[in-house]
Amino acid sequence: MSKNTIIVKNHSDVFEEYIAYEAVYPGYLLALDENLEVKKHATAGGPGTPVMFAVEDALQGKTIDDAYAADDPVQVWIPGRGDDVYAILADGETVVKGGLLESNADGTLKAASSGTAIAVALEALDLSGSDSSAAPSYDQSGALGYDKRILVKIL
Repeated sequence: MSKNTIIVKNHSDVFEEYIAYEAVYPGYLLALDENLEVKKHATAGGPGTPVMFAVEDALQGKTIDDAYAADDPVQVWIPGRGDDVYAILADGETVVKGGLLESNADGTLKAASSGTAIAVALEALDLSGSDSSAAPSYDQSGALGYDKRILVKIL
């Protein structure tokens, strides 16, 4: 189910703008650093406090495939419980509809194991055969490489 926006269902309208500590893609789970710059959420299974995602910079004519560079202003959405996000599932992961998701410590999400689940998958996605170390180049998904976008609902 391909979308052209990160914000699929929004009940909360909480938006912020932060400076990027590093390059980030729309759909990445983000965290604030000690300088109040955003970076990829880096704690596997850790909570997002608050849960926040980079969104496309539509005001600049950018799409969900256009990354923000380090030091760019980043459009950030803080979704609430029940909001739907077109997030990014990590390479090698497999989730079923209704499966719980947590941080993969690189801005992407993974199937929840023992960490803090922050979302539930609204679609099934199998990336188990897309291992970046073994897959042919045609298996890549453009700007995201072997990671793929997935529709999720925030818990």
